[in-house]
Amino acid sequence: MKAKAAVLFEVGQRLDIREVDVQAPRPGEVLIRMAAGGVCHSDLHAMTGHLVVALPAILGHEGAGVVADVGPGVTSVKPGDHVIPLWRLSCGVCEYCSDGRPALCNAGMQVRMTGRLPDGTTRFSLDGKEIKHFAGVSTFSEYSVVPEAAVLKIPQDLPLDRAALLGCAVITGVGAVINCARVRPGSSVVVFGTGGVGLNAVQGARIAGAEKIVAVDLLDRKLEFAKKFGATHTVNAATGDPVAQVRALTGGRGVDYAFEVIGLPKTIRQAYDCLAKRGMAVVVGVTPMTMEVAVPVMSLVFEERVLTGSIYGSSRPRIDIPKLIDLYRAGTLKLDELLTRTYPFKEINEAYAALERGEVARSVVTF
Repeated sequence: MKAKAAVLFEVGQRLDIREVDVQAPRPGEVLIRMAAGGVCHSDLHAMTGHLVVALPAILGHEGAGVVADVGPGVTSVKPGDHVIPLWRLSCGVCEYCSDGRPALCNAGMQVRMTGRLPDGTTRFSLDGKEIKHFAGVSTFSEYSVVPEAAVLKIPQDLPLDRAALLGCAVITGVGAVINCARVRPGSSVVVFGTGGVGLNAVQGARIAGAEKIVAVDLLDRKLEFAKKFGATHTVNAATGDPVAQVRALTGGRGVDYAFEVIGLPKTIRQAYDCLAKRGMAVVVGVTPMTMEVAVPVMSLVFEERVLTGSIYGSSRPRIDIPKLIDLYRAGTLKLDELLTRTYPFKEINEAYAALERGEVARSVVTF
């Protein structure tokens, strides 16, 4: 079948909308007709080369849609079901999956690095030449073939443009707070970076019951977004040393938890330097594979600080996403406010330009 898709041919280029060929789903695979795809910085990192991706590839890793067809042996979904594709594929049987940490499964990393499905092949082609998948889901295609293990059925009354956000921005940000750091009620939190994932770290801290939530960014308009999601204080890092400002807000003590959602050595170190004794800093931002950060080891020992990371919100998507849906329905999780702009698919490059300018909390493209 034919489908319009946003293809990245070379690093540094804009996305090119082409009509590609999509094969039928094979055993254990699901064909999804995408309804909405989230505009995320991770795809932008792939475009700039900050994130290494096998090319040419159809990007997009956050989305939601409707099952169009299923391959032999698929039992968990059927045509017509509404679904979210899970960009971190897990095998379900390895030591990490068995320990309740599917985000660490090696199967997901292999799919991301090779641009191929688990059987080593692709379902996309253009003019007879294969096109790679992105994170196994390629949500910037009208139709995408995804392994059944990476497909989650959702309620049909949940708007698909809202549901799309649950697949990355929400589960990554909220999950880092609740699953990885396990933020305690009454604690203090700082979040460096208030893009789509950072805003969800902010609202994750609010949901967890943090008393003081400080948002740090360079743009006042993004800090205004953060206030709507639960930030009790904001710091514009362009106006002075953010570490000093955060410490001043805590009476010099520092914060219990810091989340870095940018992926830069400078801000990772700043997040760490904001910590109180026994504080935990969690790196969520995407960094180059070879990037290193130096921290004073003595503070790890004598102050028992912790520096760690979180991938995909350290989540169990099949358990956590239904919980997030319940929180949304209860009015606790802000999804309507998170979706600040919707673009037609043909304007996907304009959507990424707006993301770079910091104009949106989160946006989606619709098919």
